Amino acid sequence: MKIVQKLSHYRFSRYSKLLFVLWDVIVLNIALVASAWARFGDLEKLFLKDEKTVSLLANLIWIGLLLTKDSHRIIRIEYIESILKRTIKKIVIHIAILTCFVVFYKYADISRLRLLYFYLMFFVLLLVSRYTLMKTLKYIRAKGYNFKKFIIVGANETGERMRKILAKNLTYGYKFLGFFDEQTEESGISFVPLLGGFDDVEKFILREDVDEIYVALHINNVETINKLVKICEQNMVRIKFIPDFQLYTKSSKVEVTFYENTPVLMFRPEPLELAINRLIKKVFDICFSIGVILLIFPWLFPIIMIIIKLESSGPIFFKQDRSGRDNESFTCYKFRSMYVNDLAHKKQAGKGDHRITKFGAFMRKTSIDELPQFFNVFLGEMSVVGPRPHMVNLAKEYGELISNYSVRHYAKPGITGWAQVNGYRGETKELIDMQNRVEYDIWYIENWSLLLDIKIIVRTLINVFKGEENAY
Repeated sequence: MKIVQKLSHYRFSRYSKLLFVLWDVIVLNIALVASAWARFGDLEKLFLKDEKTVSLLANLIWIGLLLTKDSHRIIRIEYIESILKRTIKKIVIHIAILTCFVVFYKYADISRLRLLYFYLMFFVLLLVSRYTLMKTLKYIRAKGYNFKKFIIVGANETGERMRKILAKNLTYGYKFLGFFDEQTEESGISFVPLLGGFDDVEKFILREDVDEIYVALHINNVETINKLVKICEQNMVRIKFIPDFQLYTKSSKVEVTFYENTPVLMFRPEPLELAINRLIKKVFDICFSIGVILLIFPWLFPIIMIIIKLESSGPIFFKQDRSGRDNESFTCYKFRSMYVNDLAHKKQAGKGDHRITKFGAFMRKTSIDELPQFFNVFLGEMSVVGPRPHMVNLAKEYGELISNYSVRHYAKPGITGWAQVNGYRGETKELIDMQNRVEYDIWYIENWSLLLDIKIIVRTLINVFKGEENAY
């Protein structure tokens, strides 16, 4: 414990980027050596010309990836999952770049199996090292070391939200000392401890050796803010500003981008607005839909078609105009699960609906009726994962009742979605049901990733076999 206490006094964060890169290079080369040993039983082939070239490239590419953007960043309040997600993304990019080099230069002596061993080992070693680092830092902070002392200037709801975030968990490594303000908001919130006014800040930070100041003041206090900036810069205290985005939007997650040197506040982040993300999702959709069409349709479709025809008269497929991306309508395909009726395009299916056939009830329960929509995915009208498409008249109705309903049309509709795997599927009996569905759909649009799509698909398959209460 004495060693931990002594180490906690050093500001390793100043050298974190260099240490991070050095450690990753060590881990990468351990994986290179271990993979060669696992594949060949010795290290002799590791010194062949092609192997040495690829090993050098592997190091240089990884160093380049680490030095871009925020790959080396470890924020005190960042979740381990976020760091692992960044690491996985970098490994995928590394694989793509190195593979291009190997294929383009036709390295004949490179063992593809050895490369597979390398990436598996590298992946495991990186995850273990990242996880161990975060757990170690959290352990040290939980014991009371490596803390940063901070104050908040601005006793208001914005300042209180920041206090709760930084002070709620000891492992974040922040120690809250108090608020400073001339007067508190009349909101019923007790801002304790209130240490003084704006003029008391300088004496306090010198006396208590404060590390950071968070400013939660309205922009009208520009004179006070300028004084605080001057005080902090003269006394080497880091100052951070908490812009109150709630003045402009109720969105809990916004994005700031820069047009040259001008910051622009985006209403919400949209990962799928990036061309590379749209390409990744498109490739995934095409590959997944082709896989289903080639592997499942040839043997399952004939069986389903025969049963539908034997049970009731009418077409095999049910076609319906639904709202797609940018609210443009498209023809959505399903296996017909109802008797032919005049209300099919006007009324949602309900529990115990007499229009549903016996086999149709089974198909709806297991989501088999949705399988033809993989043709919609292949044609680019839908995605495997996304907000579920609604009937055009239903979309128009809810668009008038729910203010942010149309936001769900920013993305392509999906066969399954984040709302569906969280229990919001099937009939919407009350307005609140659709409001909740919309919130989940918007969350998906704001937080899209390929891993999230895969997670939703896995949860959908589990629900299909387990059965869902609202599947009727």
